[in-house]
Amino acid sequence: MDGKRSCSLCGGAMMIMMMMMMISHMTSALEVPLDSKVLEGLPQPPTITNQSPKDYIIDPRENINIFCEAKGKPHPSFSWTRNGTHFDVEKDPKVVMMPGTGNLVIDISGEKAEVYEGVYQCIARNEHGSAVSNNIVIRQSRSPLWSKEKNEPITVQRGTSLILQCRPPAGLPPPIIFWMDNNFQRLPQNSRVSQALNGDLYFSNVIMEDTRNDYICYARFPHTQTIQQKQPITVKVLDIEAMNDTVLAAFLNGSDFWGDSPSGERVPSFLHPPGMESTTMVLKGDTLELECIADGLPTPNISWTKVNGELPSGRFSFYSFQKTLKIKEVTEADGGDYRCIAKNRMGSSQHTITVVVRAAPFWISAPQNLILAPKETGNLTCDVDGNPKPTITWSVNGNPIESSHNDPSRKVSDGVITLSDVQTGSSAVYQCNASNDYGYLLANAFVSVLAEPPRVLTSLNHEYSVISNSRALLDCASFGSPLPKITWFKDSQSILNSDLYHIHKNGTLEINVAQPQNSGKYTCIASNNLGNKENHVHLQVKEPTRIIRQPEYKEVQRNSIAVFECKVKHDPTLIPSMIWLKDNGELPDDPRFEVGSDSLTIHDVTEDDEGTYTCIRNTTLDQDSASATLTVVEQPDPPTDLELTDQRERSVRLTWTPGDEHNSPIKLFLIQYEDSLHEPGVWLNMTEVSGTSTTAQLELSPYVYYSFRVLALNGVGLSESSDPSRQYRTNPAKPDVNPSDVEVSGTSPDTMTISWRELSGLESNGPGLQYKVSWRMKDAEQWTTVTLANVSQHVVTGTPTFTLYEVTVQAVNDYGEGPRPEVVLGYSGENSPTVAPENVKVSVQSGTEAEVHWEAVPLSSVRGRLKGYKVTYQKMRSLHKQDYDRENPQVLIFSGEETVGRLPDLHPYSHYRLNIRAFNGHGDGPSSTDQQFQTPEGVPGPPTNVNIRNLNLDSLLVEWTPPLEDNGHLTGYLLKYQPINTTEEAGLLKEVLLPANETSYTLDKLTHSTHYKFFLNAMTETGSGPAVTKEAFTEVDEGSAPPSPPPPTPPVTQSLQPPFQAPPAGPMFGNVNSSVKEDHAVISWEYLGPDGNVYVEYVVDNSKEPWKTEFVNGTRTFQIRGLKPGMSYRVRLVAKDHSDATIHSTQEMLITVPAMTNRQAEIATQGWFIGLMCAIALLILVLLIVCFIKRNKGGKYPVKEKEDAHQDPEIQPMKEDDGTFGEYSDTEDHKPLKGSRTPSNGTVKKDDSDDSLVDYGEGGDGQFNEDGSFIGQYSGKKEKDTAEGNESSEAPSPVNAMNSFV
Repeated sequence: MDGKRSCSLCGGAMMIMMMMMMISHMTSALEVPLDSKVLEGLPQPPTITNQSPKDYIIDPRENINIFCEAKGKPHPSFSWTRNGTHFDVEKDPKVVMMPGTGNLVIDISGEKAEVYEGVYQCIARNEHGSAVSNNIVIRQSRSPLWSKEKNEPITVQRGTSLILQCRPPAGLPPPIIFWMDNNFQRLPQNSRVSQALNGDLYFSNVIMEDTRNDYICYARFPHTQTIQQKQPITVKVLDIEAMNDTVLAAFLNGSDFWGDSPSGERVPSFLHPPGMESTTMVLKGDTLELECIADGLPTPNISWTKVNGELPSGRFSFYSFQKTLKIKEVTEADGGDYRCIAKNRMGSSQHTITVVVRAAPFWISAPQNLILAPKETGNLTCDVDGNPKPTITWSVNGNPIESSHNDPSRKVSDGVITLSDVQTGSSAVYQCNASNDYGYLLANAFVSVLAEPPRVLTSLNHEYSVISNSRALLDCASFGSPLPKITWFKDSQSILNSDLYHIHKNGTLEINVAQPQNSGKYTCIASNNLGNKENHVHLQVKEPTRIIRQPEYKEVQRNSIAVFECKVKHDPTLIPSMIWLKDNGELPDDPRFEVGSDSLTIHDVTEDDEGTYTCIRNTTLDQDSASATLTVVEQPDPPTDLELTDQRERSVRLTWTPGDEHNSPIKLFLIQYEDSLHEPGVWLNMTEVSGTSTTAQLELSPYVYYSFRVLALNGVGLSESSDPSRQYRTNPAKPDVNPSDVEVSGTSPDTMTISWRELSGLESNGPGLQYKVSWRMKDAEQWTTVTLANVSQHVVTGTPTFTLYEVTVQAVNDYGEGPRPEVVLGYSGENSPTVAPENVKVSVQSGTEAEVHWEAVPLSSVRGRLKGYKVTYQKMRSLHKQDYDRENPQVLIFSGEETVGRLPDLHPYSHYRLNIRAFNGHGDGPSSTDQQFQTPEGVPGPPTNVNIRNLNLDSLLVEWTPPLEDNGHLTGYLLKYQPINTTEEAGLLKEVLLPANETSYTLDKLTHSTHYKFFLNAMTETGSGPAVTKEAFTEVDEGSAPPSPPPPTPPVTQSLQPPFQAPPAGPMFGNVNSSVKEDHAVISWEYLGPDGNVYVEYVVDNSKEPWKTEFVNGTRTFQIRGLKPGMSYRVRLVAKDHSDATIHSTQEMLITVPAMTNRQAEIATQGWFIGLMCAIALLILVLLIVCFIKRNKGGKYPVKEKEDAHQDPEIQPMKEDDGTFGEYSDTEDHKPLKGSRTPSNGTVKKDDSDDSLVDYGEGGDGQFNEDGSFIGQYSGKKEKDTAEGNESSEAPSPVNAMNSFV
């Protein structure tokens, strides 16, 4: 069959090896999957799966276990050969083969293990072929005893070299050598004394301390865990140059003398390997060990180089004090010359070791199992290498291929067997053996000829989930012979190799960059010439997990809190977990570390918490991570090691060593000093230097005992102070500065005070500090001087008033005077002014303001600095009230030389007086003559206690009291009013002018159920005062249905604004009020917003029902009808624009509808209702009188017959002659009189008549309202009717009739 084929890989136990392509007409080998469904009924030649190592060293104390396990279909049987001949296991009772395997267990108890030594080989066979194991060489481990020997003491000259030989017995495997003393302590080794690879102990030179009698060589045999000990060796070291011949002879008696080598200092020479050159061989892949041990004094040092090359990086190391070079995993490139050099101060020697690298056979490509369909062609390849080149031989089913039957379809060419046009039944197991002088390789590979239809091994409807923008691999593991061809489909569309898709040789479909649109159902079809098989898998492409808020670098102080955020965005179907790491390890097990859903919080941070914190947010498909560093900072440690250098008269250099800055760079150093002479214990700041400096040049003052200390400042704060430096004293000198802040002031008319700031101890510069104070009048020649100490001021007496002086203050001490002082000017003390202002005039500007003028006083009379004038004015009385309750005087100050001022906030129509006086720094001068003036009338204040009451439907009574402030003669009142509820604009404004003695006014002929606005002003001749604004409603006419029922009179609000400008209560709605009746409510408002639609919305309180909305445009009141008595409602006003969007809403109002009794009481107070009820009562009274007259006349009534039929003895017919009733003449048949009630016993009692007016409230229980209206008629019948229990039907009483009518 032409064309290359690929095999399928099966995950887990279903592993199918890749076929190896050889030529275009050959088929690759594959491993039969171990899936039970695939193996069922599928033939397979044997394959060795487990075997013992080639060189198998056994412990003679334990049973021998030789392993050989294999697989195949049918399961193979096992047999063994030993030393090339058949090993009959069944005949040896000591040997047992384990069931189902070829494993041998040999019981050597009672036998010598040597009996079973030899070369073993296992054969596993079934009907399709035979597989063989490696040759397993069984050898017994050996640990022979040391041969008996007597070691003579060794005497050696100090400085010579020495070799102590171990020569342990040959063991299997070789023993491990080490040297110890009698106390089982390892002998110390160093560059002078060391153990060689062969176990001998080498001394490059001996010293006197090497003398001892317990040099013992030990050999440990690992298999038997035994240790063999050599006889102790005694070494005596002599210093021959210090011994005479007699002593030497006695010392050497019976000892071997090791004295061939020189004992003095010498150039190194090699003890091992000897000479200058040597050769060693190593196998490829093993570890190369090269050793050089040298003699010499002083002890030489060993170094290594490779001639014409470098030592292999990463694979070499030195041991035994540089005497041994080890190279692991040797390659052919490691061959060549290596040079070891021994060197001391006397010279050097070198030795060259030539390394030859050989190689046991190793695989380049081992033969693979081959499954072929009939008529196919395939290759078995055995590609090996080695040094020398290995020889390759082939076997079939364990027999040399040359001796097997001739197969024309098989062609052998060195390491390749070509099988052409194979036939069913030609299955077999082939063995490739590659060998050279250093070993061999053996491999089994079977050829199985099968004809199998395709099988898809991937699970049906397997779900694959990948992250967007990642690679997706969809498996289609299959098996078949010939090998199936794999094709893929998505949504019935064939998938070919492209930039997006790639179909691997094993059938796996790879989507290079998966996107959400790649999600869906995929179908793979495996096909060969024996059939097709399809499978469906599903792919879900999910959103990646990304940390959108990463932890950030934190720099926190110790004992504070550090918070790292780690917020993630992820696919909603994936639940991410969060792991926090510290320095790539787990977080400390510490309750201070608190892991939240999106954060890590560290409480009470310590220095140990520093490090890198990593947040890992992972799902089952992907993960994202982010890291941040935590740095713990704190105040720096104080500087140390303060030192004073470069000491001079006025300066010194201070140096120090900075302390630990604790992760926050030091910004500056603060240098402080203490003056123990003048201010002991007080530390003052002296200077600052940058945080990178460790020294500072300090400028000093004379006569100071300095101590210095340094503080460090970083981003956290200041450190503790350093320890003080040693004390540094400066010499005294005359003062460098004079006192500052010199001032001259006058405290009394004949004194002058001179003050200054004293010098500090640091400024005094020496002992005996005093102040030389001098003064003189300006431009005078003679100075007056005093010398003072320990004071900061001096008072000069006897000075003329307010005279200019020149003053100086100079510092002096025991070492001289300070610099020449500056002259300061100042005045002596002031005295009060002596002259009052003249020509004072007052000009009244208005009822509340006046202007005053005066002439300035002469400067000579001021006797100081003129600060200004004080105007004192006082209201004496009001011109209207003629009261004499004076107000407290008020004072206005006018600074400088002003001669005019305004007096504000005067009371109109009042009498005032004022005076003026000049003042300076000492006090006030005399007052001017009092001036009298009067203020004219002004506008009055607003009327007070304004109240509006309803008189009837169309009348309102306005009442008030006069203003508190008349401000003149009241001339009257101006009352303005207008309706405001008919249109959006206010109605016609009407005015009423009232006399001053009126305090009430009745407005008649108003419109009922209307909202009115009132403005009331008081007036004087000057004009009208501020208006009081009020609003009120006329009463509701219950007999009519006004379009806009008015609410009750709202609470009256007082305003001092002019008319027509009522302030809004909110941004758009103002003056929102409500009035409640028994089944409706009236809402009123003012709307100040833009054009739009206005709605009233209401709902039952604590109800979940939707709000009810009523459109109310065109009015400022609205009546909500249909409300239930006793219920509470929430109401609000809403303004909406033309798009029906809400632009403003008022706060909700809570209104409560009263119960029915409230309504009855309100109706009872109405005049029309009282008149109606009186008329009805009069009509009923007339009817009763008529009935009474007819009854006395003996009129007949039809009920008479009914009474006769009852024959009640207590009821007798009334005779005409005795005035009693006979027959009734009522036209209604057998009905009692309306309102009457007949007892069950037939007796009619006069006192119990339902028509009695007492029952309607006219008896003693009747009641009247405060206004005289009768209310008993609304109370219904008396309770005695109910008490009698008569439940017969009756006509409604007049009261009930009226209630229903209303």
